[in-house]
Amino acid sequence: MRIAEKIGQLIDRFYIRPISTLLPHEVFRYGVCGGVNMLLDIVWYYLIYHYVVALRYIDLGVIVVSPHVAALIIVFPITFFTGFWLNRNVAFRATEFGQGTQLIKYALTVVGSILLNYICIKLFVEVCHIWATPAKAITTVVSVAYSYLVGRYFTFKK
Repeated sequence: MRIAEKIGQLIDRFYIRPISTLLPHEVFRYGVCGGVNMLLDIVWYYLIYHYVVALRYIDLGVIVVSPHVAALIIVFPITFFTGFWLNRNVAFRATEFGQGTQLIKYALTVVGSILLNYICIKLFVEVCHIWATPAKAITTVVSVAYSYLVGRYFTFKK
């Protein structure tokens, strides 16, 4: 049995009432995969920030990168690929496109998500005058909905 199938079976053990009456199975799997990837992102960031970058500024000659940005740059590809793998193999299993095509589409959706986050936070804070923390919460809800819909109907289309 493939590891993706084992992960799917583990996730499905928690797909019980009342969750199963509230959420479609695919949405539940997507949420768990996204939550796990987010947790991995935080853990990797912590480890890389404290033990690899070790709180030091990185001098690249033409630019000096702060430790928090350096850790972000190092962690991004890791969670990008784990997120892609989890979505492709666990959350949205039946798809009609090859892995290379899906990877390009996934990269486009990630860029779209980054832009959407930027636009929403600017809009909510600077135009709507919502405090930053509630604005970030609203932005996260919008971004998660966007990511699911784009993943379901574009990147990992059945």
